[in-house]
Amino acid sequence: MPIEAVIFDWGGTLTPWHAIDLEQQWQAFARVYAAADAERFPDGGQELADRMRAAEREGWGRLKESGGSARLTDVFEAVGVSTDHPGHDAAHAAYEEFWEPHTYLDPDVPELFAGLRERGIRIGVLSNTIWSRQYHRRLFERDGVLEFIDGDVYSSEIPYVKPHPEAFAAAVRAVGDPDPAACVYVGDRVYEDVHGAQRAGLRAVHIPNSDIPVDQQIPVDVTPDGTAPRLLDVLDLVDGWR
Repeated sequence: MPIEAVIFDWGGTLTPWHAIDLEQQWQAFARVYAAADAERFPDGGQELADRMRAAEREGWGRLKESGGSARLTDVFEAVGVSTDHPGHDAAHAAYEEFWEPHTYLDPDVPELFAGLRERGIRIGVLSNTIWSRQYHRRLFERDGVLEFIDGDVYSSEIPYVKPHPEAFAAAVRAVGDPDPAACVYVGDRVYEDVHGAQRAGLRAVHIPNSDIPVDQQIPVDVTPDGTAPRLLDVLDLVDGWR
């Protein structure tokens, strides 16, 4: 069946893998949030940061337990962070500033997206994320590729995360609802991306460059339909299937 759409994972795929101290993201938020309410947070926000990290872990834990999604607002609600708090907006800005160096696209992406567009192939994104659609789209716009994306789905806006078949079905619908067999999914995680895509009827391309932490790995016996050590290799795979 001709390839009509290629759908991409975001973190570790469109953005290169980064080893990140995830405690620091919440410390960046909590320090600024606490500074606006020193009496309530005499420790400068460290205890709040610890509770936010625990709430995030609990949210991601649903991936293994039920396939349910999570969002940043869930973390806020779990620890009593209010969006009306005088320090919230500045704290949120500090949180996004922490992530800024880790959100830039792989240098291959503009050429890859242009090549797919030249071939008449639609481009999609499906990401497991607690962040909002607006935030992700601002990143794509910053890096000059938003115009190439025909449809994008983020787990923060749907009930499920990958590898749930409904997450992939939502992504397929977002790119025009072709037959799943005419779609390719590209991702760096074997369980969520390769296993999930194939179970939903898509072909799966594995990006083997991410050092996935052991506690995030879920063993599964699958073989990807293709492997792309470099993102531009996706074009060769698609051309072979065409």
